[in-house]
Amino acid sequence: MLKLPKTIKMVITDFDGIITDNCVYVNDNFIISRKINFKDIMGFAILKRNNIQMGIISGEKNAAIEILAKKFSIAEIHQDIRIKIDVLKNIIEKYNLEPDEFIYIGDDINDFDCLNYAKHKITVPHAPTKLKSINGIQITENEAGNGAFREVADCLTE
Repeated sequence: MLKLPKTIKMVITDFDGIITDNCVYVNDNFIISRKINFKDIMGFAILKRNNIQMGIISGEKNAAIEILAKKFSIAEIHQDIRIKIDVLKNIIEKYNLEPDEFIYIGDDINDFDCLNYAKHKITVPHAPTKLKSINGIQITENEAGNGAFREVADCLTE
């Protein structure tokens, strides 16, 4: 069970491997798609309803992020980002966030620096050992794309 302070004002997350199941589906026309679970979509709604800001820093660019950003008025959307730590630091500075006011959620090596930087850090069960070994990291019970993001939202609003 996750333990997070009630002081959190913003949840900043990776996308693929957190909101999705970390899979891409490619059809015969070479079109890529992703699956998003409604439990996780409800997580965005819960955070918005509770006035918790959201940000997405993704290594990829995809339409699913654009749809969620519009639907839930997500303030910070950063796609096709290879070095995420600079973006994270810019968001924290822009919103004048203290260490107890934001969470970073990530699942792979390109999230390592952000997870190390954040005081409150979360990953998912399929993350590599290097991430799960970061001091102070918490691991969701739910798998990515199957309620992991919702688990964070529920923890912050219960």
